[in-house]
Amino acid sequence: MNEGITVAVTDHAVERFRQRVGTRVGGFDIRPEIAGRVSEAWAAGRVSQTPPPGASETAARGTVYVRDLVDRGVVFVCRHDRSSRELLVITLWEDDRYGRPRVDQRFTDALKEDDAALVDPGRRGGRRRAQPTKR
Repeated sequence: MNEGITVAVTDHAVERFRQRVGTRVGGFDIRPEIAGRVSEAWAAGRVSQTPPPGASETAARGTVYVRDLVDRGVVFVCRHDRSSRELLVITLWEDDRYGRPRVDQRFTDALKEDDAALVDPGRRGGRRRAQPTKR
């Protein structure tokens, strides 16, 4: 399973990663970081078809679980298309943790306000910025 693979990341997986893990790179778009971590773990053979302990035992056909190399308590839940060698990261799973989450709730709440700015660049803090008038 260590041959090259194309990795795509859903919006849901991005939100879960932001809320539970947090970026180590500090980039604006964290999809490349997630895809890179999944790709490296895939190449290292950290792939299983068995759900992690505590997860639902009824896994959908084609679901694979990729355990992160950086944070070994994080498991990326993916759909694998073997014929096209593509992997879609759907969500992530964390093993039981001791203590508080790595990303505090106030930071994830602040991210929600910025998400609107990503969709509509003129929007910031819940309001639309005035557009310059053309003369």
